[in-house]
Parts: sequence; structure tokens; C-alpha cells
Amino acid sequence: MNIKGHEAEKLKDPTGIIEGDRYEFFLDLEIDEEDELYSEQGVYIKVILAVDSNGHRIAQYQFYEENTNKALDFEMEEEEEQAVLTYCGEHFKTVL
Repeated sequence: MNIKGHEAEKLKDPTGIIEGDRYEFFLDLEIDEEDELYSEQGVYIKVILAVDSNGHRIAQYQFYEENTNKALDFEMEEEEEQAVLTYCGEHFKTVL
């Protein structure tokens, strides 16, 4: 799984209940044909990144089939989760 690019935006919390900031990332993925996650339609992942005084973490994620936007029932492996966390952590500061 390789991250080809992303779209991201800072989410607004009008209630002020949640500590810190939340960012929504849509990561375009390149999946090897041998991987069980592979789809001819393409695959992307939606990630909610939580950022507070303790650092940043993945609050939620979901894989989707690109052309149909159908949710896919897969979990990230530990190394994939770390790669996504690192990628989002490097890019959330550029989101306006």
C-alpha cells in the first residue's frame, strides 16, 4: 500500500466539546494486485486525525472503493497504520 496523494480539511467543532483539532484526510492509495485490498475500481482511505496537546493519532478510518464509494471492511496492519499516521502527521500543518 502506497499513498499517492491526499485531500484534507480541518473539521470544525461548533460545540467545543472535543479537545484539540480534527482533520479529515482522503488518501489516494496504490494497492498491489496481489493484496486482498486490491480493487480494479481503485481504493482510498478516509482518516480522521486527532491533534491535541498529547500529539496526533488516528481517531477513525475507513477504506472505500474509489469509483463506487462503497465502504470496504478491512483493517490496517500495524505498519500500514504507522505509515498513514506518519503521512497525516507530516501534512496536517499545511491544511487551512
